[in-house]
Amino acid sequence: MHRRHLVALAALAATAAAVPAWAQSNEIRIAHVYSKTGPLEAYGKQTQAGLMMGLEYATGGTMAVNGKKIVVIEKDDQGKPDLGKSLLAAAYSDDKAALAVGPTSSGVALAMLPVAEEYKKVLIVEPAVADSITGDKWNKYIFRTGRNSSQDAISNAVALDKPGTTIATLAQDYAFGRDGVKAFKDAVKKAKIVHEEYLPQNTTDFTAGAQRLIDKLKDQPGRKVIWIVWAGAGNPFKIADLDLKRYGIEIATGGNILPAMASYKQFPGMEGATYYYFGIPKNPVNDALVSMHYKQYKTPPDFFTAGGFSAAMAVVTALKKTGGDTGTNKLISTMEGMSFDTPKGTMTFRKEDHQAMQSMYHFKIKVDPAFAWGVPELVHEIKASEMDVPIRNKR
Repeated sequence: MHRRHLVALAALAATAAAVPAWAQSNEIRIAHVYSKTGPLEAYGKQTQAGLMMGLEYATGGTMAVNGKKIVVIEKDDQGKPDLGKSLLAAAYSDDKAALAVGPTSSGVALAMLPVAEEYKKVLIVEPAVADSITGDKWNKYIFRTGRNSSQDAISNAVALDKPGTTIATLAQDYAFGRDGVKAFKDAVKKAKIVHEEYLPQNTTDFTAGAQRLIDKLKDQPGRKVIWIVWAGAGNPFKIADLDLKRYGIEIATGGNILPAMASYKQFPGMEGATYYYFGIPKNPVNDALVSMHYKQYKTPPDFFTAGGFSAAMAVVTALKKTGGDTGTNKLISTMEGMSFDTPKGTMTFRKEDHQAMQSMYHFKIKVDPAFAWGVPELVHEIKASEMDVPIRNKR
């Protein structure tokens, strides 16, 4: 009797083990590791909204590819590198995720890259920006739909790099800020950069930093510009309170999320370059995103919503091409050199470093009372072919 009881229990255990395996064979599990909370929460939540809308749009509302249901597993890294690393490992091993998307922070992304390599699974980086992600810290499992620091910097240099211009930079003292400034310096050929100011990520009082910037610029001849690269909390535009106009100093920056661009209203005519603004791209995918977002949230889609949507388009395009096959080598060979539609138009994963080559937008700020933010009006679409984005990996 005892033996038969053990055999029955073993059979029951085998059946129980088989059920999840069968269920998983009809599923494509995607982990989304992002800052659901923490300093970059606003960016993370936008990415999540965009990712889900993009998956819905790309699958024609079925949330399935080739009869396999897409299941998204959410993980909150809180902006902490060690946590992001362990969550990604758990997603690949325990949750059996076929691939992952994320994270929000560059610091978290750099901690996660070796995990993708260890588990031999694809990680689509969105929206972390640091150049080193597809540069010296890159491995073959990493693809990025988000723009990198070089794309940000080169496009902003297009707007600012003129003879007779003197520039000082203001950035956060971590990977995003330092990589951004380094890439900007590399891209600037005609203007002169006289100072780099780095402040802690959580800075709220910009007075001392602003004073150092003013001291470096005030006696320079010609056009004088402070170029700001900043993410998350804190308002570096408060430096304008120090009466920069008295010294003939302008502020310039890239695009940002709409709440952050409220402060741009103080700077009509300010130039820069942006990754995305919902009113700029004219294509069916952007029309769909804008329409879906207004319907669901009664607001326009933002910077990182477009990024999440783009990541979803890349995922579904790849899965359709593989016939739903989630084998890592199959995905990598499919995605290298792959073009896919996004709210920004066509993007293509560069074979050498898997960075998505994409347009950026040179803008000038216009103040429109109908909007709570400074409106970036398109000056020029800077196409991927116009940007010499360096290949920084050591493949």
